[in-house]
Amino acid sequence: MRVTPLAWAAVVSVGFFAFAVAFSQDRTAPRKENSKASSSSPADNDVAAIRSQSQAFIDAFNQRDAKAVASLWTEDGEYIDDAGRRFVGRTEIEKGYTDLFAANPKSEIKITIDSIRILSQAAAMEEGNAVVKPSPAGVSGISRYSAIHVKVDGKWLMAAVRDTWVETPPATRSSADLEWMIGTWVAEEQGVKTESICNWSANERFLERRYTTTKVDGTKTTGMQLIGWNPLEQHVQSWDFSPDGGNAVGIWSPTDGGWQSQVQGTTGSGIPSAAVNVLIRLDDNAYMWKSTQRTLGESAIPDTDEIVIKRSKTSSPQPVSPKR
Repeated sequence: MRVTPLAWAAVVSVGFFAFAVAFSQDRTAPRKENSKASSSSPADNDVAAIRSQSQAFIDAFNQRDAKAVASLWTEDGEYIDDAGRRFVGRTEIEKGYTDLFAANPKSEIKITIDSIRILSQAAAMEEGNAVVKPSPAGVSGISRYSAIHVKVDGKWLMAAVRDTWVETPPATRSSADLEWMIGTWVAEEQGVKTESICNWSANERFLERRYTTTKVDGTKTTGMQLIGWNPLEQHVQSWDFSPDGGNAVGIWSPTDGGWQSQVQGTTGSGIPSAAVNVLIRLDDNAYMWKSTQRTLGESAIPDTDEIVIKRSKTSSPQPVSPKR
């Protein structure tokens, strides 16, 4: 999460995927128990506080404020970067980030939290990954992190953070590594059926996915998604256009066996939405999809179930194009 202060070469911006399966949209209405009016458990409050602290880290980093970054650790907090270098105490941590910001005055960070586990009333574990922009040429990977938080005088602070560099294949400047998606895909969840048709578009620079959802009562809706390389931001990106007039942008990142995306958008009525989606390729004819960390406005939405989406029997796997 906290990105190697003195190992900048290990930082790269890679994208996040946004496969918003249409039938999940029928399950996005906030549940009453998640509304602002409902009471929250102590554990929920602690998770919210840790998320807030993580956002404070992002804000301080993007403002290049090394002192504010260091203040988020305990007095004797420890940071180990992905090169194995150890920084102990706020003074050393501040110095590391001061050097980083001096060498990279335009640096900005994005983090994706995979999990927060409350270990006790005064301890918690956070895990996720981080990317920093601008990224150095020729470097491909993500910074995986684990962070131990402790509660000091009622405030959550980082006690120990460790980064681990994970190499990923260099991102293709198109959607060529998603070529296996070309074809027709079907899924059914709680009586709601979705058919997705994926084809190349714009001289095979973008993957175009058009989907039709048939609800239990027989009514149908359609939507569209484009996936391609963002040459300015240097990552794979998706653009979603939903049947209610809403839209969303997803930033994709390759993971072991699939993709993950951080999605932000708005509904047709103007309500902000967000999610972290996961796609795992099972084989040429099936993949698993799940949406987590979902919000609609200020309300949390439960994660979706893991949904297996299968290739239509009338659709064959797409052979890899020789020119790629």
